[in-house]
Amino acid sequence: MHPILHLRRATLGLVSRLAKTSVVAVAALLLGAALAPGPAAAAPASDERLDGWIRHSLVVMDIHGIPGSYDGIKRNLIRESSGDPLAINLWDSNARAGTPSKGLMQVIDPTFTAYHVDGTSWDIYDPIANITAACNYAAHRYGSIDNVNGPY
Repeated sequence: MHPILHLRRATLGLVSRLAKTSVVAVAALLLGAALAPGPAAAAPASDERLDGWIRHSLVVMDIHGIPGSYDGIKRNLIRESSGDPLAINLWDSNARAGTPSKGLMQVIDPTFTAYHVDGTSWDIYDPIANITAACNYAAHRYGSIDNVNGPY
């Protein structure tokens, strides 16, 4: 996508989100947008990109002994963020407490930090880091991401 069209699309998405949020949430959204990785769009990723991120995450998870399947990850990822790597929830109880859920798997910062997987980025919006941290958390809490069938 041409950089100008990418910027326009991101700006329109930001403006529509701003219209629905509080001042504190707007500040969090702006900070999140400023720190987000450039290549990801503020919209659902293509099936090919999602497939690559999930498969890469499965390799990392296998190395670290974290259980989970492609289908379990994709089911939860689609439910949580609709495939948007820059998704941020600014309206639930976590957001009201000051720790909005972020990224593909909608992980909060303390959970991401606690369950971060070595060898992945420390950027919560990085798809591989976000997926693997969420799956690591789910493995410790539920036995596997495959056992998660609703918000976690």
